[in-house]
Amino acid sequence: MKLRVLGCSGGIGGRHLRTTSFLVDQDILIDAGSGVADLSIAELAAIDHVFLTHAHLDHILALPLMIDAVADRRQTPLVVHAIPGVIEALRQHIFNGAIWPDFTRLPDAERPFVRFAPLEIGVAVDLGGRRISALPVSHTVPAVGYCLDSGAGSLVFSGDTGPSAEFWKAVNALPNLRYLLIECAFSNHEIRLAEASRHLCPQLLGEQLGRLRQPCEVLITHLKPGDIERTLREIERDLAAYNPAMLQNNQILLF
Repeated sequence: MKLRVLGCSGGIGGRHLRTTSFLVDQDILIDAGSGVADLSIAELAAIDHVFLTHAHLDHILALPLMIDAVADRRQTPLVVHAIPGVIEALRQHIFNGAIWPDFTRLPDAERPFVRFAPLEIGVAVDLGGRRISALPVSHTVPAVGYCLDSGAGSLVFSGDTGPSAEFWKAVNALPNLRYLLIECAFSNHEIRLAEASRHLCPQLLGEQLGRLRQPCEVLITHLKPGDIERTLREIERDLAAYNPAMLQNNQILLF
C-alpha cells in the first residue's frame, strides 16, 4: 500500500499547512481535511472510499465540497466509512439540507451520491486485500484511529486522541507494524488544555509511547501552527529515545 500525506497540520496559517488527510493508493482517503483541496478533479473522482476518524471540522471540512465537485463524474456512490457516532454527526450537522445538501438522498434515495458504511471497532474492511480496521482511542467526541494492513506490513494512524490504554493494546497486538502516525497537538506549556481536549503534548506522548511494545517508525502529526517551534524543541528533548520524525506534506509511505 502507498500512503501520500495530503495534510498533517493541526490547523491553518500558511500555504504549507493543510489539515489532516491521507490518500491511500489512488482510491482511499483517510480523513478529509483541507489537504484534499489540493487534489485535481480527476484525482478526487478516483476516490471510492473515505474513512473518517471523527467529525471535527479539521478532519472533514473538504468532504462536502469534494462530493459536490465529482458527483456527476461517478457511476457509483462514494462510500464514507465511520463509526455510528460520526455518521450521526454528519447527518445532523453537515448533510442536513441547511449546511449542505443531503447527498445520501440525492439525486434520489435509490441512486445516492454518498453511502454511509458503519464501522465496528476491530472489524476489518477488506478492499482488494487491503484491510482497514478502526482502533479505539479517547477523544472528546466519538472517534477512532485506523490500522491499514497490506499483508506485508501495517500502518497505524492515531487520529485525535489523549491517553488510551485500549489503543496501545490494539497496537501491540499487530504482528507487522511498520509506521505509527501519532498526534502531538500541543506543547507542554499547554498540558492542561491537552488533557481537557483529550489530545497529546510531548510529555503525555512520551508517557504513552512507554506502552509501545512494537518496533516501528514513529511519525508525529497534528502540531498546532502557532506553537510548532516550541513543540518541536520539546519533542526533540522528551522523545529522543523513540527517534521520532515529523510527518510532512506530500510524504510517501510504502508498506
